[in-house]
Amino acid sequence: MKTKQAGFTLVEIAIVLVIIGLLLGGILKGQEMITQAKIKNVVNDFNGITAAVNSYQDRYRAMPGDDLGATARWTTGAVISGNGNGQIAGLYNAASKATYTATDESNLFWWHLRLAGFVGGATTGQAAGQQPNNAVSGIMGVETGVATVSGLGFTSAIICSSNLPDKIAIAVDAQMDDSASNTGQLRGQLQTAPNPNTAATATASYAETGTNQYLLCKNM
Repeated sequence: MKTKQAGFTLVEIAIVLVIIGLLLGGILKGQEMITQAKIKNVVNDFNGITAAVNSYQDRYRAMPGDDLGATARWTTGAVISGNGNGQIAGLYNAASKATYTATDESNLFWWHLRLAGFVGGATTGQAAGQQPNNAVSGIMGVETGVATVSGLGFTSAIICSSNLPDKIAIAVDAQMDDSASNTGQLRGQLQTAPNPNTAATATASYAETGTNQYLLCKNM
């Protein structure tokens, strides 16, 4: 009776290598598809919030969050108005509160948009002013930049998206603006911690290291 000799033939080895190659190719392709989906999601977030703000302003002639008429308009749920000065007081990453005041406009921004039906989410309580998450578990938030202090060089109302991996941040800037981190209507800040405060100026240039994360802010 013949027994099979130990080891693999060249044909068998070749088949195994082909199978491994196909598996690796499928994994890499799948990862790239996931990355592309996240890039599209971030772009859609920026465009969607900008459209929501424009629609709110068309309907109520006011900026959400800064809206002086919010309390009178929505008479249930103890809605808070902004001060109506045309700016968004507070930081894009301001924590949600059990009780809001007129100085919490960066949180009131989301509350007003949700009450108007332009953004989904709670319309009462602390969660009404909570920033939504982006596609990479960062947050979307708004603030008004202050020269030499914050806003990445913007002194207007901006919308920011945090914790974006370098590949995603770079692609978003390329698709929406000029691919430069420190110019244009979309600017980037290299993060050293999650959800950082905005710096006075943007980072000089993007660096794709595979580990860098960026905060992107867009002029509204």
